[in-house]
Amino acid sequence: MYTNKIDENITADVLVIGGGPAGMLASASASAAGSKVILLEKNGQLGRKMGISGGGRGNLTNTASIHNFINNIPGNGKYLFSALNRFSNMDFLELLKTLGVPTKEEEYGRVFPAQFRATEVVRILKDFLEASGVKLYYQVSADKLLLDSRQCKGVRTAEGNILHSQAVVIATGGASYPHTGSTGDGYRLARQAGHQITSLLPGLVPLCCAGSITKQLQGLSINNVGLKLTTAEGKAIANEQGDIVFTHFGISGPAALKLSRIVSKNIAAGAGNLSLQLDVIPKLSKDQLTGKLLNLAGQQPKKAIANIIKQLLPDRLATVCMQMLPADYNAKSGTASKSFWRKIARLTKNVPFTITGTRPLTEAMITVGGVNIKEIDPHTMASRLVDGLYFAGEVIDVDAYTGGYNMQIAFSTGWLAGLSAVKKIQFTIHSKKMSL
Repeated sequence: MYTNKIDENITADVLVIGGGPAGMLASASASAAGSKVILLEKNGQLGRKMGISGGGRGNLTNTASIHNFINNIPGNGKYLFSALNRFSNMDFLELLKTLGVPTKEEEYGRVFPAQFRATEVVRILKDFLEASGVKLYYQVSADKLLLDSRQCKGVRTAEGNILHSQAVVIATGGASYPHTGSTGDGYRLARQAGHQITSLLPGLVPLCCAGSITKQLQGLSINNVGLKLTTAEGKAIANEQGDIVFTHFGISGPAALKLSRIVSKNIAAGAGNLSLQLDVIPKLSKDQLTGKLLNLAGQQPKKAIANIIKQLLPDRLATVCMQMLPADYNAKSGTASKSFWRKIARLTKNVPFTITGTRPLTEAMITVGGVNIKEIDPHTMASRLVDGLYFAGEVIDVDAYTGGYNMQIAFSTGWLAGLSAVKKIQFTIHSKKMSL
């Protein structure tokens, strides 16, 4: 842990607030463009949230094309077209290569460091910033923007120090995982400049279910299931397919996490409880599954009906399904009618759960919502309201699915914000010289 605190008033060309992935890349690009850069981090170290990404392994980015990247960003993905093109996933991988960080691609295009853990990648980026001339200050919080005639000219720290600059980049993260330092500071600063903050909701977070069914299934993981989310009245809202895991409060796992932003938005809009139908065997239609059950029963007519069902479903899930559809499951399978097996097939493809909401924002991987994108130029990440103010990363109202997409958003918007700030400074200096 580092304790390089500010003990005097200082000046920089570009001042970056927040030492996560967005802040580090903003500092790197601004420094590379020839500016004097100061990076303020409220923690005693950089990249705390980045250090726990991918279970500590560090899911750094994804190899998807820009088109597919945007398709995996349900929260204002098209807005990020310029940022992702200006500093793409391939650009970031090239930067890692120059820094001596080999990477490996895993399932679904996810990219991880081949030899290092996430915390070591953060350390390598820190060393890169220091070698580039970026001045790092730790345990320093920005308290107030220095605003003058709709221009941002620096910040005042919580300790009372004044930091003058020609540009400020807010890269403080969102409000998820507050123990990592993401406590919503950027929203407070943005409001000082007149920016609107959209509703802040949990994203990539487990779902909460009513009743005790999930407690019976706690710890059970099922791969490649189908999930259908509907209103209480039965109107379809969303579909997902992937892996899930049951918890004592509900359902987690990649497929459930992808549905969480939709659940959050619907619950916040007053939709009430939602319904979730679990399709345990999505590769088979209801008729195909009925036929499979009939074949199993025909081949093993003396086996109990319960044992036939457990050949297709995990034991605990089979028990839960049998509780939902009362019958004599000890009876021999050969005695069961076709209509009975059709009912079992229908239930297997539509195991019902009542969704009451999600786990809180403090437990979410990302924040849904943030600084209104209408007030930020997508080509520069510059505020449309205040000159010299820029935004990057999760503080903006953009959010993606799991798989390295959110991390790359931070890298791309951070790089673009830092570079744009320097270009604006250089243009202003050049214009002044030309007017003399």
